[in-house]
Amino acid sequence: MLKKLLFAYAAFLGTFVAGAQTQNLNLNDLSAFRPQAGNWQIVGDVVINPDLDIHEKGKTELQPVIEKRGKKTKSVVAKTEQKAVTFTTGSGILLNMNDDTKKDHLVTNLEHGDLELELEVMLPRGSNSGIYLQGRYEVQLLDSWGVQTPKYSDMGGIYRNWENEKGKIYMGKAPLSNPAKAPGLWQKFKISFRAPRFDAAGNKIENARFVYVDLNGVRIHENVEVPLPTGGPIENNEKPTGPLMIQGDHGPVAIRNIKYTAIKPVSVNISDVAYQTWYGNYKLISDFVSLPVAASGKLSELSCEILENEDAYGARYTGTLTVSDDADYRFLIAYTGGARLTINNQQLVNAQSGDGWWPTNQAAINLKAGSYPFEIINYKNASWMPPRLGFYVQAGADLKALHAFNSYPPNDQPVSPILINPTSSPKLLRAFLDFKDDNKQRLTHTIGVGDPSGVHYVYDLKAGNIACVWRGEFVDATPMWHDRGDGSFKPLGATLFLFNNQPLAFLSSANEAFPVIAKEAEVTKGEYRSRGYSVDDTGRPTFKATYRGLEVEDKVYPKDNAIVHEVTINNPNGKTGLYYKLAEGKVITKNPNGWYAIDDKSYYIRINGTPQIRESAGKQELIIPVSGSFNYTIIW
Repeated sequence: MLKKLLFAYAAFLGTFVAGAQTQNLNLNDLSAFRPQAGNWQIVGDVVINPDLDIHEKGKTELQPVIEKRGKKTKSVVAKTEQKAVTFTTGSGILLNMNDDTKKDHLVTNLEHGDLELELEVMLPRGSNSGIYLQGRYEVQLLDSWGVQTPKYSDMGGIYRNWENEKGKIYMGKAPLSNPAKAPGLWQKFKISFRAPRFDAAGNKIENARFVYVDLNGVRIHENVEVPLPTGGPIENNEKPTGPLMIQGDHGPVAIRNIKYTAIKPVSVNISDVAYQTWYGNYKLISDFVSLPVAASGKLSELSCEILENEDAYGARYTGTLTVSDDADYRFLIAYTGGARLTINNQQLVNAQSGDGWWPTNQAAINLKAGSYPFEIINYKNASWMPPRLGFYVQAGADLKALHAFNSYPPNDQPVSPILINPTSSPKLLRAFLDFKDDNKQRLTHTIGVGDPSGVHYVYDLKAGNIACVWRGEFVDATPMWHDRGDGSFKPLGATLFLFNNQPLAFLSSANEAFPVIAKEAEVTKGEYRSRGYSVDDTGRPTFKATYRGLEVEDKVYPKDNAIVHEVTINNPNGKTGLYYKLAEGKVITKNPNGWYAIDDKSYYIRINGTPQIRESAGKQELIIPVSGSFNYTIIW
């Protein structure tokens, strides 16, 4: 029940806020911000050399140059200095390039209270910045790639303040984990912020709160109260509203795709709750609502605990719903059996399956400030689930329960998660994998390899391909092993999905598309076939396969917070036209240090040799001709 309800919550919270619309902050120019010293600018693209630390002087490299003097030419060597950050003109990206004289923070004209915020950030090696909600509560931006135990001062931490007086000290909050990427890659934040509350006299009655903070798809904070402004606020006080502020005095930072939803706090309550009950094996609501009632009465809270028979019943709940503002409101109803929800005589949910499971349904309605009648009808005719009834509304930044706690407890059938982690040696686990968390792209021949270093991957035996990589904890095997299970596991952490296809193929030319993976029944003699794997003395596997007379070995292992992939092609016997696809994505570019930035700077590929960037089926691919052994590194 909890898992299903949490999925419903995620959709509920992620797509709707009462009475508000998501907007993009204009990054075509700096008109959305207050004037600053000039360290902030709008650019079209940013390229970061991940080898260079901003605190170190740029490396000098020698470049051959042809120099002309009159009719004579000669070759000379010129010195050029590499830069950690380079950029091109254009729009869409906000870039800070501070120095000793220009180091202003950037402050929005927008003032906000409760706020949903999304943005992408990019940092060079060693850089430091921060996003201040209301200009007072900082979410830290720091190059924290590879940090094992993050602190409040690492990427995504809620920063501390520097007060020494008792009662004014706030020590910050470390993120729950560290899903930070390597320098020069785009990283995505999603932040839900609830502003402090004040009474009519201006006294603070509730602290500011981060409802949640997600970094690269991983929740790193949930319901974190911040009782005081953090270090370096725009003003050392607290107010109902304030601007967004981005720190500009500690190092370069690039930001793009800033989306926000300003949320007006609203109040929603129910009162005058009454109930009627019937008992019998009902299939539809019409089976019982016209019958004489078994019992009726008043309730102080909406609750299904009034039921005398838990297996076969029908119940009607009525009352008054009061809302404080003119707005669109979204309601969620969670229940056992079947249900119907009506507000202001408008039917929002009509789900009369009555199958006994725990469905959830949601719907929106526009209401003016005032009071309205509501009705919930619920019935159940199955014995294997207890009666449950939950009624929720999205009210500002919060999802509010309008029912009694025991009517729909959040987890009354708790299941201890089955978490698998390697100890002193790698852990190998066969399971299904939902590629990109999509069960329509389920891979059925995969093996997860967890390493004691904390760098893990899933290998697709059918395609001979690395499906995904991640850092942190290994996998949650609860979906595979709890109860009947469905055979799948879920990587724990910020999972980087690579691509879903066979990477090794004979092509008639460098422009031919790679073959689509065939179904098992369609695999013909000579096509790619897995031959299992062997395990070396360290416990790490080497995967083996055959392909058109070739014997292929894949060895995958972590090194320096990244993944190294060694591919060995045995007995090529002079065959030509063999290619390997290293990566695919929307955009692939070559970095100044020779690495390839994949899928619009989502991750890097490092390889010796000269791979080719090509277009195929609306994407770009990085491919390389092969004749024997080669290796490359995946960095993220």
